[in-house]
Amino acid sequence: MVDQARARRLAKRISQIVAGALESEIKDPRLKMVTITDTRVTGDLQEATVFYTVLGETVDEDPDTAGVAAALASATGVLRSKVGAGTGVRRTPSLTFVADVVPDESRRMEELLARTRESDAEVARLAATAQPAGDPDPYRVPRERDEDDDED
Repeated sequence: MVDQARARRLAKRISQIVAGALESEIKDPRLKMVTITDTRVTGDLQEATVFYTVLGETVDEDPDTAGVAAALASATGVLRSKVGAGTGVRRTPSLTFVADVVPDESRRMEELLARTRESDAEVARLAATAQPAGDPDPYRVPRERDEDDDED
């Protein structure tokens, strides 16, 4: 039976251990701007997927995601031994590092929302000055009866 609470606690602990090791113990300069965002552990506690994001040196600079992925792949053994020593579980889970796409997707969604707001503002501006295409009142008005019509 899978103990979800234990898996969540282990995932949180793995995140803390890996982030601490990247910050202070792993000396690879490519891992300087890496942030651990989430960790998920399988129900049998045998595999852990660690999600990370990478920032560029400056705001305008694109991050070196390929270099970070290679650095994390080479440091996986050291990080797994740190996780094993820090968690005290019988079998240390294998670590898999996956680039987190949530920040990129949220940035894309923000851009789409901004474009939608601009489009809505343009439609509102055009609607404020719009004129009807046909008659101002397109519905038929009932014909008023004259007194002459009643006599027939």
